[in-house]
Amino acid sequence: MAKIIVITSGKGGAGKTTTAINLGAAMNYFGKDVLIIDGNLSTPNIGIHLNSPEVPINLNHVLQNKADIYEAIYEHESGMKIIPSSLSIKELKKIKPERIKDFKEAFKKISDYIIVDSAAGLGNEALSTIDLADEIIIVTNPEMPAITDALKTIKLAEEMKKKIIGIIVTKVRKNQIEMQPEIVKEMLELPILGMIPDDIAVSKSLNLKDAVIHVFPKSKASRAYKEIAAKLLDVDYDSNKDREKLIIRLLKAMGLRRE
Repeated sequence: MAKIIVITSGKGGAGKTTTAINLGAAMNYFGKDVLIIDGNLSTPNIGIHLNSPEVPINLNHVLQNKADIYEAIYEHESGMKIIPSSLSIKELKKIKPERIKDFKEAFKKISDYIIVDSAAGLGNEALSTIDLADEIIIVTNPEMPAITDALKTIKLAEEMKKKIIGIIVTKVRKNQIEMQPEIVKEMLELPILGMIPDDIAVSKSLNLKDAVIHVFPKSKASRAYKEIAAKLLDVDYDSNKDREKLIIRLLKAMGLRRE
C-alpha cells in the first residue's frame, strides 16, 4: 500500500530538503518506487537540487487545475520521480496550498513511497503538507533553537492526529557543544531515526545538482541516509561494508585520485 511521508521542520536551514531528496534516493537505491514532491510552494528547492529548476509543467499548475498530475512528473536518471514546484512569484500568489490534500489518492497511484518536502515553519503552507501526510519525519539540528522549533512542530502534528515516526538529526559534528542524542530524544520524546554527519560531500552534491546518494554513494552522509531508509523499509544494509576502501581514501588524501 502506498504511503505519503512528509519531511518537515520547525525552522528553515535544518536540512529538510536535503533529507527529503536523499531519503527518497536511498529508498530508490533499495529498489523502491519513489516519488518526491516539492510541497514548499513559497521557496521550492527540489528542482534546483536535482538540476531541473524550470520545467514546463509543475505542481502549481496541477493545484490550479491547469494540468493533469501526470504531466507534472519528471523522472530522474536514477529512476526516482519528482514533481517540482514553480519558482515564479506570480504563480505563488495564485496558489491555495490547502488544495494539495485533494490530490492525496492521485499521488498514491504514482509510486509506492511519496516523499513530500514541506515548507519550513508552522504557517498555512506547512500545515497543508502536514495534513497530507500518512506519516511525518521531523528534521532538526542538535541545537537548542532548532530543537525548540521541532518540539512546536511535533505538538502541532499531534493535535492534527498525525503519526510522527521519528526524528532525523542533521549537521552532526559530534563535538561537546552540540546537544547529545540522548538529550534530543528525551526532549522530543520520539525515536531518533538517524544522525546525519556534517559532511562536505553534501555541499559538493548540491553544487553538482544531485543527491549525495548518487554522486558520493560511499560518503558518511550517504551511508547514514541509507541506514535510515533500510530501517524504514525493513531491509538489510551494512554501512561498514559500504564504506570506501582504505586504499581509495589514502589515494584521495594524497591527491592521486579524484572524488
